[in-house]
Amino acid sequence: MVEHVLITGGAGFIGTRLARRLVADGHTVTVLDALIPQVHGDDPERTSPLLRSLDGIAEVVRGTVTSADDLRRALAGTTAIVHLAAETGTGQSMYEIERYVQTNVGGTATLLDVLASGDFPVRRLVIASSRSIYGEGSYRTEDGRIVHPPHRADADMAAGDFDVHLSGEGPLTLIATNEDATLHPSSVYGITKQMQESLIMTVAPTIGIEPVALRYQNVYGPGQSLKNPYTGILSIFSTLIRQGKEINIFEDGQESRDFVYIDDVAEATFLATTRAEAAGHVFNVGSGVATTVLDVVHALFAAYGTEVATRVSGNYRLGDIRHNVADTSRLRDVLGFTPVVAFADGVREFAQWVLSEPVEGDAYQRSLDEMAARNLLK
Repeated sequence: MVEHVLITGGAGFIGTRLARRLVADGHTVTVLDALIPQVHGDDPERTSPLLRSLDGIAEVVRGTVTSADDLRRALAGTTAIVHLAAETGTGQSMYEIERYVQTNVGGTATLLDVLASGDFPVRRLVIASSRSIYGEGSYRTEDGRIVHPPHRADADMAAGDFDVHLSGEGPLTLIATNEDATLHPSSVYGITKQMQESLIMTVAPTIGIEPVALRYQNVYGPGQSLKNPYTGILSIFSTLIRQGKEINIFEDGQESRDFVYIDDVAEATFLATTRAEAAGHVFNVGSGVATTVLDVVHALFAAYGTEVATRVSGNYRLGDIRHNVADTSRLRDVLGFTPVVAFADGVREFAQWVLSEPVEGDAYQRSLDEMAARNLLK
């Protein structure tokens, strides 16, 4: 069936790739995007390659999901929605709380209000959720029980103990987190993503719309913002390498993330939007592999063929988690899809693209200074 898909936040990293995938399959795409300077620069038509990549692909409506009027304009004829629009970045969310809540939670509520009170042919609503809603995720105790530990204590991390602990238990072993795990986000960003997901999974069925939630892990690849210092350590470290500057590795460098390549994310989202079997499901979208920050640094050095000084500093950010790795078996079992791009291959593709882009300024250090001034970076 041919769909008319509205992608909110669709001029971003994921949205532009998804738009091309949908159009290649014969679907029609409209994009609603606020084109914020943090992502697109001060003059998006000139400074945003992502926006330009939508030329001839999608109709672009400049507007915000917090405006009911903007949403009504963009929704005309829509049969499926992919709701990507959100403020992103764990660290920044801890001190720009109102902005994150207004955009992420308020924008989602406004979208649902418009759908509930209007006459639109929308059948499917896909929400871009996040691995951040799991907090520290899943671990196994020495006697084999699966547990979901609380957030790490500031006092422990200040003493150089960055591991996850659970009172009354010995050492815990990291395991892949599945979609039935306890949800207890450790940041404002994570809280807003949980609320977005809960609103859509609860409200959409009551107004005759099929909901789908995609809990994205750490998405990376060509097209990722090199300007935004609040998300994406591959972009941040790449800029430092190109500037010849030292990389400050937080904690002990053994913290890990599940990095998933943009093409795999676009394909999973395409399937979630178009496949009947996806209706009502929550899916992890990740590689299923945990990669440490030290491994990331070494992979980037190999991809760029050069190295810079590194320092494992023991610094840490409040709101960060220790590890995450996704159980992606539901994505495989329901939609028949398993991400295929290995991290080493994806990093090489990413690095080749980065080298074709201008070297960005040092906004990253400014973001760290902002966090330190609020006692969120130790």
